[in-house]
Formats: sequence, C-alpha cells, structure tokens
Amino acid sequence: MWQANIFKGDDAVETEISLFSPRLEILQQELEDGNAAALDAFWQEVSQQDTPLIELISGDETHSLVTFIWRAADETQNVAVVSCLSGQMGASEAMTRMPATDLWYKTYKLPNDTRDSYQFTVAGNNVTDPFNRRRHVFPGDPEIGFTGWESSIFELPASPPHLWNSSRLDIPPGQVVLHRIRNDSLDNEYRVWVYTPPGYTADGPPYGWLLMFDGWFYINLIPTPTIVDNLHTDGLLPPLVAIMVGSPFEQYRRRDLACYPPFENFLMHEVLPWARQSYHLSNDPAQIAVVGASLGGLMAAYIGLRHSDRFGNVLAQSGYFGWKPREDDEDEWIVHQYAASAKLPLRFYIEAGLFETDQPTPLPGFKNLLVSARHMRDVLQAKGYPVRYAEFSGGHNPMNWQGTLANGLLALLGKDTR
Repeated sequence: MWQANIFKGDDAVETEISLFSPRLEILQQELEDGNAAALDAFWQEVSQQDTPLIELISGDETHSLVTFIWRAADETQNVAVVSCLSGQMGASEAMTRMPATDLWYKTYKLPNDTRDSYQFTVAGNNVTDPFNRRRHVFPGDPEIGFTGWESSIFELPASPPHLWNSSRLDIPPGQVVLHRIRNDSLDNEYRVWVYTPPGYTADGPPYGWLLMFDGWFYINLIPTPTIVDNLHTDGLLPPLVAIMVGSPFEQYRRRDLACYPPFENFLMHEVLPWARQSYHLSNDPAQIAVVGASLGGLMAAYIGLRHSDRFGNVLAQSGYFGWKPREDDEDEWIVHQYAASAKLPLRFYIEAGLFETDQPTPLPGFKNLLVSARHMRDVLQAKGYPVRYAEFSGGHNPMNWQGTLANGLLALLGKDTR
C-alpha cells in the first residue's frame, strides 16, 4: 500500500492515498463481490459506535490506524478532515470517496497516546462528526469578537487521563473575580481575572502565585481554577493565587505577547503593584511562576529572562519560540537571548505537541514549534538550567493543554519539588 509521510518529526504520521483501513478493505471487497447490503450494514455498525475507526496494527504495539469517515449526499464533491494531524493547526486534508458509495474516508497511522479534536469541511462549512458523541466546545467571547466553535474529540487507548480537570462536588471551589485595568500608553482596557483558593485569607503566610497570559483562555478553555483546586485538595500543590491577564482583541494579543516592552512595562509597573496591594502574595521568586501557551509561552520566557528577580519559574505550553522581531532577524530570537545571557535563577517546564510542526501565524519566525521547543530545551540544559521537558501526541490545541497544565504546575511548584 502506498503511503505518504506528512509529519516532519522523528516518527512520521502516515496517511494513505488508497485504502488503508482493514475494515474498509473488507467493505470494498464485499461490494466488489456483489454484496449490495454490505454498505448499509457498515453504516449500521458505525451508528452503534463512536468514530473515528481505531484499528490495531499487527506487529506494532505503539501505533494504531485511525480512520475518519463521512456519509455524504450524492451531490457532494469534496470532503476534508480539519485537524492538527498534518502538523498545521486547522489544516484541511482531502478525504477519498469509495467508488460508487456515499462513504468518504481518510486514514492516519498515529501514536497510541494521541488525543486531539477535529471537524469536517463539507460544502465549505466546518461541522462536527455526527457519528461521534464526544465534543469539545470552545465558547465564544463576545467582548473581543471571538465567536467560538465546536469540535469532535478522538482519544486513542493510551492517551493520558485528565485527572484534575473536573469539578468535585465534595470540595469547596476557589473564587474568581474579574477586574479591569486601563493602560493609556497601550490605549486599552485589560481584563484581569484573579483566582483565590478555598479559605483564602490575608492573614498567615503569603501565597505563591501565577501570572498567566490569555486570561479568558485559562478560565474558559483550560479550567485553571478547577485544576488548582483539585491539585491542592489532593495534597500535591500548595494553595496558589492566579493573576490571569486577558487581551482586548487578537491583533493586540499578537502585539502584546510578542515580547512587547510597553506591555511588559504595564505588567511590571501597574498589574503587579496592584496585585500585591490587593492580594496576599509572596515575594519569593521560587513560589512564583509565569505561565502561557503559544504566544503566551513566548512571553512567559521573555518575562523570566527580563525579571528573574520576580519570577523563579517559567511554564511554557507550546511556546512560539521560533518568533523573531523582524523578518531580517534570526529565527528563535528568545532562544538566542538565553544562549547569550548569564545563567539566571530560573526553573522551566516546557512542552510541545508532536503535531506542531507548521503553525500558521502572521508573525515572523520559524513555524515549527516542536523543533523550536527542542532547541530551547537544549540551550537551557547546556546553560545548566533545571528543565522539565515533555512532548504530547497532539496538536496546537487547548484540549491538550488543559491536560498538561497540571504537569507543569507540579513540576515547578509541587510539594515534592522543593
């Protein structure tokens, strides 16, 4: 069977041009043998189980065949899978129609711990998989014009469980309060969500805390308050406060989080003094982490580089370390900054997805987040920094980050890390 490698990592993800799924090969053979009822029987079978089809590979205990299927009307001309599996976030990859049927399909060979979301593009519209009951809802944020969307989820058998993501009825939740801080030099008002743990008090020892970028994101797409509540209840994490700074609009986010000095000044000279005055926060950098995903991960590394006297820990989820300030600059600017600087009193948790090899972004820089994350890890380790590095089988997707945030918090601030 002819195969094409579409992932430029250590282990290629393979996608087929002709039939690849054993189940579909059986179906095609049945139809060629004149069994006209085989197609209806197949659709009946599919309706009783969640798709995509997941099939074992003989002699390969680390991968499975994953086949996405769509039942199309006769007039349908093309159908595509929309996912991160090609290495590019939201890429559309054409599906193949089985001759003389209403079945469209696409098969991948994926690591057994893969988890991700997907949609189908049919007649120019992105839709969820009607044969898959599992959904991931990306809620909209009307204040910044973000409409949100809904995707289908697939999880292979060895995908790591999300142990701390669900609210527990038997524990009191922490509180989240929304504040607004206007900055005239940036000509914007910023939303700042503050999470305080159950039993928060201004008496007693000050709290370790997190500075997080994309605050709305870390409230609505990644259930940060719930994760921190559960980790603390399980005795794995001390009580923490989280200062989650939002972005007014996407265009300002791309500006502010790309190592932008005016936004840095806003954080250090307005947000942090306000937070320290308003909340009982520790001054010990070892108890403080700066946290972000994607561009927020880049900004977290930048703030750590510039202010290691305030922040002792950097947590970067799929950080855009390939970024550069201008097109004629060298790629991976932040990596070079760390390579050229003296070692700072910082600890790192860095992660990237195996399917983050070609990220579409209007910002300049190297688009392979996976390779840039590995470069960042190598440079930091060569400088002697404590680095916890992880890779997950997934794409540039908050559905993955909501499961791995706990890993980063435990690595940097967990009770057994001191």
